[in-house]
Amino acid sequence: MLVFRGATLWLLGGQNIGPFPRSFQAMSSGFIPDLTGLDKPHGVTLIVTAVAIAIVVWIGLRSRSRDAEFGIAPEPTGLFWGRTLIIAAAMAFVGWQLASFRGLPNVLVVLAVLITLYAFFTENTVQGRRIYAVGGNYRAAQLSGIRAERLVFFCFVNMGVLAALAGMMVTARLNSATPKAGTGFELDAIAAVFIGGAAMAGGSGKIIGVVIGALIMGVMNMGMSILGVGIDYQQMIKGLVLLAAVIFDVYNKNK
Repeated sequence: MLVFRGATLWLLGGQNIGPFPRSFQAMSSGFIPDLTGLDKPHGVTLIVTAVAIAIVVWIGLRSRSRDAEFGIAPEPTGLFWGRTLIIAAAMAFVGWQLASFRGLPNVLVVLAVLITLYAFFTENTVQGRRIYAVGGNYRAAQLSGIRAERLVFFCFVNMGVLAALAGMMVTARLNSATPKAGTGFELDAIAAVFIGGAAMAGGSGKIIGVVIGALIMGVMNMGMSILGVGIDYQQMIKGLVLLAAVIFDVYNKNK
């Protein structure tokens, strides 16, 4: 990362590039068009929200039926429906707020697609389960026949692609490409991963948990900025949050 950041500084001479065409800016700041003709509220957003709620309920019911087939005692019915209704109500509230404004932003659509793809890949494919195995115990994964080196290389390449996509989003958002953009983002990313439940040694954690951790970090950053907290104190607070998450992870592992 430092090598490419230095190469970018050298190539651009420390200068910014911009502005960019509106079509490129729309990747981060645009909204999906309303094909229903309702305009306000945004019809497509309401339809997508309803479909998403139906999918969440269907996945929950399918998981309960699958547990019953394998003889696993499911969670209490009241707890299941209470949790499902809370999630559905939260999704309906967010969907209505978006529909009352301008609809679904493009960046949210991209995020939803990535969450769906990576959640399916990590939980329902052979390679995804092997990544968990390599993270849990590298040597044991090798002895079980997994090509750990190739899998680690694939993970690094994948993270490079995601970093490039994130860079495009930030550039479209700022309408300017600067070599210093993204400085300090790595701390927020690491903290989001640990807050989301990933283990320091690897082998555990889910995509949804990491997304929730990222949302917590985003809310915390925005809240501290609104309250006028200095950048020095913000760094200290985020560092303490990261330290607390690591300590909690190590404690659970030892326990």
